[in-house]
Amino acid sequence: MKILTVWFLMLFSMPLWAAAPFTPQQEVRIKELIRETLIANPDILEQSVNAWQQQANEAQGQQLSQFITANQQALYQDAGSPRLGTAKPQLTLVSFTDYNCPFCKTFDPLLEKLVKDYPQVAVVIKPLPFKGESSVTSARLALTLWQQHPEQFLAFHQRLMAKKGNLDANSIAAAQEKTGVTPVEPSAQSLDVLRTNLKLADQLGIQGTPATLIGDQLVSGAITYPQLEEIVKQQLAQAGK
Repeated sequence: MKILTVWFLMLFSMPLWAAAPFTPQQEVRIKELIRETLIANPDILEQSVNAWQQQANEAQGQQLSQFITANQQALYQDAGSPRLGTAKPQLTLVSFTDYNCPFCKTFDPLLEKLVKDYPQVAVVIKPLPFKGESSVTSARLALTLWQQHPEQFLAFHQRLMAKKGNLDANSIAAAQEKTGVTPVEPSAQSLDVLRTNLKLADQLGIQGTPATLIGDQLVSGAITYPQLEEIVKQQLAQAGK
């Protein structure tokens, strides 16, 4: 087996310009050797796939880290983006969400619980209006409220997330009335924030909500609180090194 392995390494490391063409008999024998090797060692393919997957994950992680470094301001420090939790966090999550997304409606309360359970964690909320006109309208009103009356944002945000099914003009108006927030008109800045969010999401390859950036991991979809907590603990440990 060792001899065969060395033969393979010599064969595939040989420069193309230095390799003489194989005869038909040699090609047949090469195929036989490969087949015999795979039969005798069926785990070779699995090991190769695992190694490839690990390399792909490492490359993807490196690209994500580079993107985060290049977009620190837009991701974490944009004044137009609502945030929950401490002003000086050890770890900041970025939540891409949609007020019409049913999965976001179940996942968002977990983020609110997280910042209560972990005072050293903050969450930045990045609305992504993927689901129609009312997604855009509700997002712009929430962002405008954050910009003009930040202390009123959370109650309105929670009310929108609590609405079952898609929002419409009547349910958005009802949310404003029930929460007693100051009536606002969607600001120009709110539209700029949405454009930035959409650009960030496109560059991150986000195709649906919720999507949550947690340290150097991008988590797609809604996960359970124990799963969320475990990732946060890992990222806090890395941040503390």
